Amino acid sequence: MHAILSASAGQEQLLIELLVTHTKIPVLIGELISAEVWKHKVFPVLCRLEDFHPRSTFPIYVVLHHEASIINLLETVFFHKEICESAEDSILDLIDYCHRKLTLLAARSASGQAVTQQELRPEELASPLSMQELQKQAEMMEFEISLKALSVLRFITDQVGSLSLSALTRMLNTHNLPCLLVELVEHCPWSCHEAGKFKKFENGTWHVVPPEDQMKMTKLDGQVWLALLNLLLSPECQHKYHFDGFNKSQLLKVPVIWDHILKKNKGKWEAIAKHQVKHAFSPTEEELKFQARRWAQTYSLDMLEALAPDKPRCRVCGVEAAKRCSRCRNEWYCTRACQVQHWQKHRTACNLLAQASGTAGTL
Repeated sequence: MHAILSASAGQEQLLIELLVTHTKIPVLIGELISAEVWKHKVFPVLCRLEDFHPRSTFPIYVVLHHEASIINLLETVFFHKEICESAEDSILDLIDYCHRKLTLLAARSASGQAVTQQELRPEELASPLSMQELQKQAEMMEFEISLKALSVLRFITDQVGSLSLSALTRMLNTHNLPCLLVELVEHCPWSCHEAGKFKKFENGTWHVVPPEDQMKMTKLDGQVWLALLNLLLSPECQHKYHFDGFNKSQLLKVPVIWDHILKKNKGKWEAIAKHQVKHAFSPTEEELKFQARRWAQTYSLDMLEALAPDKPRCRVCGVEAAKRCSRCRNEWYCTRACQVQHWQKHRTACNLLAQASGTAGTL
């Protein structure tokens, strides 16, 4: 708590030096996940016990609040590049944690669940009937923690140029964070309509927003957009992220993203297309040129509306397919017979892709 107060007062430089010198960021991330596990695995069991009537629920509240304290501190210090670098391999655990929090946030918003603010008085924490109130407080705390996780994730994406390949893979391919962020843009869980009034969550409380300010972007909106742009505009991410049918259809929900991508990469789509095709198929040089020209045309502003995903087709006979090569995950087939028939042509590309993805021994 003292660290949080020092950082909030603009005295975080000494704190950052201490955290980096004594390698405390991995320790904090481990504590964060331990508190999360306790909250989701132990706390619900305590709430269900009929004979559990503690004289004071304050110790339980302290454990629940521990997670919020750590994520609050990480949000403050992860703005600095050296903190992100000092996380080392534990950055993968932090990315997983942020993904879990944002997934819950998006699911709650999509289902229309509103989060109301609950404040507990000290006398309620000592009451034997306060477990239900404590559950409500934990729910509200979970909402605020998720918003802090969004900020932490955004600061991580600021450093995509120095992140490890495994961290980029975790964000782009394992969790598909761009599509998750689009869901947050679409549903905006930090805003709601209540009793005919439009409210937004800022600085820890819900505020009624006047009509003239309803279109203004809040800090939370900005965090989502900055994370999206960081993930989609950096060269490292563009060569790693798969712009397949589903991903394109999701990203097209916010066309301004594509506008930024196209403006920044004008004249480069052919090179990007050649890179992705080369890693996916191993075609001839003529096929590469043709595919590159086709991709460059596809990613033009005039063709964006034509990017809606089609159902996969069999590589052999062209009918609608429901099966795909389990080894390279690239080719689709309608039946086993078509897959066997195409194997001689597909073998080389399948081996190359399997080696690149580390699944050479998997069939």
